[in-house]
Amino acid sequence: MKKLSALLLLIISVCANLKAQDHTMNSGTHVRLNANDLVWKDGPASLPAGAKMAHIEGDMSKAELFTIRLSLPANYKVPPHWHPAIEHVTVIKGAFFMGTGDQFNEATAIKLSEGAFALMPVKQTHFAFTKKRTIIQLHGMGPWGINYVNPADDPRKK
Repeated sequence: MKKLSALLLLIISVCANLKAQDHTMNSGTHVRLNANDLVWKDGPASLPAGAKMAHIEGDMSKAELFTIRLSLPANYKVPPHWHPAIEHVTVIKGAFFMGTGDQFNEATAIKLSEGAFALMPVKQTHFAFTKKRTIIQLHGMGPWGINYVNPADDPRKK
C-alpha cells in the first residue's frame, strides 16, 4: 500500500509540473499538451501585428526541430516571403489561404481547411491570408527565418 501511495504521489507531481516545464525536445520528458495548456503571447516581430504565438518545443534560432502555433485574426495578411528551411503548416482551426509567387494575389491562393497540411520548399516565395480567425501549427528544422520579397513589407523595419 505504501508503494502504491508513493507511486500515485509521484504521478500527481509529474502531471502537475507538466504545464510549467520548458517544452523542448532536450527536456528529457514526455511532453503532452492539451489546447488549454498552451501559453499565447504576441506573435513574433517578423510577422505583421495581430498574430499570437504559442511556443510548443524547440529553439527556432538553432539547428533543431521546433513546433509553434499561430493564432491569426480575421482578414490577416502575410505578404510574399520565403524561408531558409522547409515550412510545414497544419491548419488546426479555421481556414488558411496560401498562394505562391512574388505578388500577393488572393485569386490564386488555395484554401486550406481544418486538418489540411501544406509544405513549402526552401526559398519558395509565397503569401498567406485569413478570412476568419485561424489557428495553424508550424513545425520544421531551424534555424528559422522569414525574408520578405519586398523589404518594405517587413514589420521589423517599421
